[in-house]
Amino acid sequence: MDTMTIGSILTAIFLLLGLLFFTGGTIGLLRLPDFYCRMHATGKSDTLAVLLCLVGLAIYNAFAGNFALPYILVSIKIIFIAIFWFLAGPVSTHALYRAAFRCGVKPWTLDNQFKEVDKE
Repeated sequence: MDTMTIGSILTAIFLLLGLLFFTGGTIGLLRLPDFYCRMHATGKSDTLAVLLCLVGLAIYNAFAGNFALPYILVSIKIIFIAIFWFLAGPVSTHALYRAAFRCGVKPWTLDNQFKEVDKE
């Protein structure tokens, strides 16, 4: 098995895992009842999905260039982007939570659900 095949397999694994987490976040966005639950699902799963996809791309780039210095440097840049996203994604999600709470967006609870059913 040559190195490109190993790199392709690792890349496929990371990209498929990233796609799995993107799918989970999208399902959470569509299925969960309120803003806070939706942001929870997308904030966590999208952060991990982006991290996995970027690591997969960095691995692919390193293997495609047979570990030559320019390809390694590009892979390192991709890893830095992944680290930045891993730190910035949860912070931005928290900022959106806080802004929504300050603007008066009420969290979903079972009590709120029963009150809406009683009104109908």
